[in-house]
Amino acid sequence: MKILLDTNAYSAIKRGHAEVADRVRRAEEVLLSVVVVGELLLGFRLGTRFRKNVAELEAFLDNPYVSLVPVTLTSADRFARIAVALRAKGHPIPTNDVWIAAHAMETGAELVSFDAHFEAIDGLAWFRPSASAG
Repeated sequence: MKILLDTNAYSAIKRGHAEVADRVRRAEEVLLSVVVVGELLLGFRLGTRFRKNVAELEAFLDNPYVSLVPVTLTSADRFARIAVALRAKGHPIPTNDVWIAAHAMETGAELVSFDAHFEAIDGLAWFRPSASAG
């Protein structure tokens, strides 16, 4: 199984969320979108432990089972298709989350996220962990 972590799922691992950590351990490949990394770096820069958080992220990305997913023309097309479909449904979601869903779909990965709005995206493989599995 290949999974793509949303920003909140990466943060949950760092907080010791057992269900998300188990999902990561069982995955054959773990992906992080550059969009997720951008959100993480924003949070790190706004926080008080920038160097520590960046070092932990770099260590996570250095794991041979973890890959960083870049934005490609295919990602951009998926982004546009998802955004149009959501607009037609009258169900917009945050722009970054459309990019993250596009990456999950492009790579054939299951998205791991606590955000319920991902269920509005047709064809997205999505796993929503329980909020209290710590």
